[in-house]
Amino acid sequence: MTGERAADLIQADHDYLLQSYVRADFVIERGEGVYLYDSEGRRYLDFVAGIAVNALGYGDRDVLNAINEQAARLIHVSNLYHTRPAIELAALLVQSSPAFEKAFFCNSGAEAIEGAIKFARRYARAHFGEGKTTFVAFDGSFHGRTMGAVAITARDKYREPFMPVMPGVRFARYNDLASLEAAMGDDVCAVVLEPVQGEGGLRAADPAFAQGAHELCQRYNALLIFDEIQCGVGRTGTLWAHEQLGVQPDIMTVAKPLAGGLPIGAVLMGQHVADAIQPGDHGTTFGGNPLATAVGAVVFRKISDPAFLTHVQQVSNYLDESLHDLAAELPNTVLELRGRGLMRGLRIAGSASAAREAAHHHGLLVATAGEDVLRLLPPLIIEPRHVDEALASLRAVLRA
Repeated sequence: MTGERAADLIQADHDYLLQSYVRADFVIERGEGVYLYDSEGRRYLDFVAGIAVNALGYGDRDVLNAINEQAARLIHVSNLYHTRPAIELAALLVQSSPAFEKAFFCNSGAEAIEGAIKFARRYARAHFGEGKTTFVAFDGSFHGRTMGAVAITARDKYREPFMPVMPGVRFARYNDLASLEAAMGDDVCAVVLEPVQGEGGLRAADPAFAQGAHELCQRYNALLIFDEIQCGVGRTGTLWAHEQLGVQPDIMTVAKPLAGGLPIGAVLMGQHVADAIQPGDHGTTFGGNPLATAVGAVVFRKISDPAFLTHVQQVSNYLDESLHDLAAELPNTVLELRGRGLMRGLRIAGSASAAREAAHHHGLLVATAGEDVLRLLPPLIIEPRHVDEALASLRAVLRA
């Protein structure tokens, strides 16, 4: 660590902020395009994007204009009143897929999951009585850190410190249809599935598995919930990751990239689910505020443009080829490639966190997903030259 300014800020962080995170030993000060700059002037190619949030990178002119214009007009009035931005973004989201007919806005991915849990329980009670309350989730799953979200998150390190969590959850093996079938029953109200797991190591759902899950849900009168908080909104090369699975969910959770870095979450659902929800069943003070939803409409229009998605697909193909070249060069270090689109994982021999820290010294920001998986989540605006730059840094790190 060099420089008094950064050291003083980091000390103040320890003095005044709850230490619930292990942060890097530098202070990020500004961003431009696909690069971040710290307080000492060092530049980093960002392959984290705020954990899949900053899909349009930093300083997007349309996003900045939307923030300034809406902030000058109206930031917040609560959900006691109608506002145009929330209605417009809801219409865009609902019209994006035949699966959805209603949207509910909140402030984060975890809040979206909590809403989905409540909506599924409410639907089951309305149609089948009080005994249908169980959720089925999967090994490696991560759905957030609030108590309901933790309950359907499989990883022990997130659950055990807060036991007992919400009861009525069973876990099946991801991509194992027999395991899912064994976990099903008439008490199941919903199956919760990430089309591509984030914290769970960038494992992607097999289409046959997703289709089998859909059939099992129909057999047991359970809802199918897709968690696209990290993998949705263009991240995998299609607007929604589940488009590549040939399955439509009853409920879907969305969040991270939707408002260009402003806090937002959304629960999208079919009309059959919406019909079970009555005024007063759920709510939020800040969710769907005019600022976040106005920016969300700008971001969503840009990302859902077919030309933009074509770009994501093309650069995703280039990244895939480059990663396969890297794996071929370092077969004893890069053990497996995972993920889809611009949501990729490298299972490596050795510590992923050590490799992540080493990458900082090569001007590259990457994330981890477990002990041995490096996670790549670049802004969707990256070009092939940024892929080349990132791979050069990864080669240096993994050869060391």
